[in-house]
Amino acid sequence: MAKSNGSGVKKAYLILYNAVSAIAWATILGRVVVVFWWKSPFFVPLVVDNFARITQTCAVIEILHALTGVVPAPVFTTLMQVASRLFLMWAVCWPFPQNNTSVFYSSMLLAWSLTEVIRYSYFALKQVDEVPGSLHWLRYSAFLVLYPIGISSEVAMTLQALFYGPASSLTPWYPYALVMVLLSYIPGSVILYSHMLKQRRKYLGAGKTAEKKTQ
Repeated sequence: MAKSNGSGVKKAYLILYNAVSAIAWATILGRVVVVFWWKSPFFVPLVVDNFARITQTCAVIEILHALTGVVPAPVFTTLMQVASRLFLMWAVCWPFPQNNTSVFYSSMLLAWSLTEVIRYSYFALKQVDEVPGSLHWLRYSAFLVLYPIGISSEVAMTLQALFYGPASSLTPWYPYALVMVLLSYIPGSVILYSHMLKQRRKYLGAGKTAEKKTQ
C-alpha cells in the first residue's frame, strides 16, 4: 500500500510539474510570437526576458529528477542541456541586454519554447496514458528543425556577446570563457543531437505508436 501511495504521489507531482512547465513555456512562446509579429524583435526582451530567465532556471530541478531517478532520464545529457541554457540566460543574455533585441534572441526563445511546450505536454499526458499520436510524433521529430535553429541562435548570441558586448568590459578573462564555451558546442551539439536521433529511431521506428508506453 505504501508503495502504491508513493507511486500515486510521484505521478501527481510529475503531472503538476510538467503541466505548469508547459504553461510557462507556452506563455513565453505566445509573447515572443505576438510581439515579434506585431512590433519587432527589439521589443521581445521587454515582455519576456525576466520570465524566460526564471522559467529556464527552474529547470535545474530536472537534474535532480535525473540524479534521483524520479524520471528515467540520462544525467549527462540532462546536465548538458540545462547547463547550456543557463549559460545563455545568465552569462550571455543577462550581462549584455543590448544584444537581446536581435532576431537571434527571439529565434532562440522560439525554438526553446516550442520544444518545451511539446516536451512537457507529452510527459504530462504520458502520466495518464493519453498521449495523442500527433504529439508523440512531434516529441521525437520536431527537434530535427528546432534544434538547429536553437543551436545556431545560441552561438550567434554568444558571438554577439564576444564581439559586440563587449565581453572584455566585464573582466579580461570573460572573452576566453565565451570562446571555450563556443568550442564546447562542437562536441556537445553532436552528442545531444545524436541522442535525440537515437531516441527517435527507438520510439518512432518499426511501427511504434503513441499508445505504447515510451520514455
